Amino acid sequence: MDVNHHELLRAASRTFALSIERLPGVVGEAMCLAYLLLRVSDFLEDNDYMPPERKVELLTLWDRVLAGEAAPEELVVQLTDREPGDDPDAQVARHAPEIMAKVRALPLAVQNQLLVHVRNSTQGMARWVARGPDIPQEVDMDDYMHEVAGRVGYLVTDVFAWYSSFIRARRNLLMPLAREFGLALQTVNVIRGLRKDYERGWIYVPESFCAAVNLRRADLFKPEYQIQALQVVDMLADKAERHLRSALDYVEALPPWLHTLRLACIWPLLFAVRTLAISRDNVNVLVGEVKMTRDEVKAIVRDTTLFGWSNAWLERYYRKLQEAPRPAPRLVMRDA
Repeated sequence: MDVNHHELLRAASRTFALSIERLPGVVGEAMCLAYLLLRVSDFLEDNDYMPPERKVELLTLWDRVLAGEAAPEELVVQLTDREPGDDPDAQVARHAPEIMAKVRALPLAVQNQLLVHVRNSTQGMARWVARGPDIPQEVDMDDYMHEVAGRVGYLVTDVFAWYSSFIRARRNLLMPLAREFGLALQTVNVIRGLRKDYERGWIYVPESFCAAVNLRRADLFKPEYQIQALQVVDMLADKAERHLRSALDYVEALPPWLHTLRLACIWPLLFAVRTLAISRDNVNVLVGEVKMTRDEVKAIVRDTTLFGWSNAWLERYYRKLQEAPRPAPRLVMRDA
């Protein structure tokens, strides 16, 4: 059965679809397929109904599929009737054979970039599932985020370098920034998903952050510790801002004449910047999820499409989005 991989992309993430579908030709196809491959890995890693041992087993099988050592149909057989039918990521996983067939139609050099980086990320996810939610220090958090996001920065950079000789010549400069870009987006994701992750048994906040405000990680979501919990959120936000600055450096290192490539990086960067700004001093990140408005998304897309080729303009716009809105009301947290 043929499958429209762009429809799968939009179902899995409208936000990333905005960026990916602006990319030219083979680059756009490659990044769409890379995103879907990674969604399969993410689904196997962070669904809330498989036990850890089963996740590691299926991640290992998926890695073998990516290596060409197992047929993707083997994964589909393992998933049939075992996952919620309305989960977009589960739908992507069920289409693994069709996705892999489209990957095999890409130029060989691009195929290799995708498969190497997705395999590395998948192996890292399996290692972390086996390890469990034990994050003593910031370096442990960074290790996890590198596996699920920093390696994605490497993948994007290598595909861009395949496309552009200018980027290829700057690869050594871009690669460290690419890792930081991934850590930036993932740190904001951690802040956005604090409550949801907690409810599935994971707290990605380092124990050292909580200890700095005399708080146990287990008490992070208890109403009586709201003040300390918000201090921890601020520490996470400070960390995210440090990574975001490097992500901006990454974008500014891309040439202005590759505007669509820049936009594909600018949009997730600025969405993260704005999400972070509205998350600061906002207790709602501990009880639910804080999101940008659709109007804000549309404004960023419009403005950067017109002016995002200019680094000077981008610097000003970045600072504008960082300006925090009026702090949200300090609502009473529900009981954990």
